Amino acid sequence: MDLSSTAFSHGAEIPRRYTCEGDDTPPPLAWSGVPPQARSLALIVDDPDAPDPAAPQRTWVHWVLLDLPPSATGLPEGGQPAPAGTREGLNDWKRGRYGGPCPPIGRHRYFFKLYALDTLLPGLKTPTKAQLEQAMHGHVLAKAELIGTYQKQKV
Repeated sequence: MDLSSTAFSHGAEIPRRYTCEGDDTPPPLAWSGVPPQARSLALIVDDPDAPDPAAPQRTWVHWVLLDLPPSATGLPEGGQPAPAGTREGLNDWKRGRYGGPCPPIGRHRYFFKLYALDTLLPGLKTPTKAQLEQAMHGHVLAKAELIGTYQKQKV
């Protein structure tokens, strides 16, 4: 599978508008190459560099989506309207929506990870990343990844 955005290229800086210093809205995403046997897709956006890339202590979760239909080919800027059936899990702010990059110090990496699954996950209500990953175990058919970076402009 391939995952991309018209807002930034792999390894490049995420534009400010998609961060806490801007509109804090998800960038547009597009994907292709979903295996024909996929029953659903899941998306996790996280930052493994928290709180300081020089001494990371944890991975901070920015967005969790599940049960995207395999026929979907992307998400528009702002994430809405999401494809029918798409559900949101909880990020590390305990919110069921996107939370944009907002690093306290340094330049962080943000991993947008799309998974093609051989099942739907109806038993999960509003899962955390860990709960989603546990439910996906043994069901991942393919994975695509897009990495962007961001460093706060204001201090």
